[in-house]
Amino acid sequence: MTRFPRRHFLAATGAALFTPAILRAAETPEIRPEADGVRRNTSSFRRQDWREHFDSLGKAAIVADTTSRALHFWSGDGADYRIYPTSVPMTDELTKRGYTEVVRKKVGPDWTPTPSMIERNPELKYMPPGPDNPLGTHAMYLSWPAYLIHGTHDTRKIGRRSSDGCIGLYNFAIEELFALTPIGAQVRFI
Repeated sequence: MTRFPRRHFLAATGAALFTPAILRAAETPEIRPEADGVRRNTSSFRRQDWREHFDSLGKAAIVADTTSRALHFWSGDGADYRIYPTSVPMTDELTKRGYTEVVRKKVGPDWTPTPSMIERNPELKYMPPGPDNPLGTHAMYLSWPAYLIHGTHDTRKIGRRSSDGCIGLYNFAIEELFALTPIGAQVRFI
């Protein structure tokens, strides 16, 4: 008689129970608010079509969707499309919408709070690159002053309204996006 070890039984049972959830997670359904009106921190993003936002891809194109809290990237030839979860501005007053472009990129950015940030929190001070820096490991500066797409060391911020206007990504995600995105890439905040 062949013996079926208990751990194999448990692994097989667990896999059978979670398979439907894994299959649902692989789909890209519309983001649906919960019944109580609160949007949960999920990664069920709706795919975007770059043609809805730009006349051409140019060097590359990025859409920062502040509603779904996702950043969409397309390479200049359209062969590479990626979606990243993001943090977004805390309030609509801090949210700028429209078209801009990547004008500068920096590994190990330093951070200086803006006067309006200091007004809201007088304890904020300049921060050199490092683990306490709110810009994380990489930053892409936009043609709008004080607006960036950057990393964050505080992973609790991703998927939430937590920034003062910038779009934040996990450090591993901004490192990947940074390598893919050329200076001059077009960006749209919606």
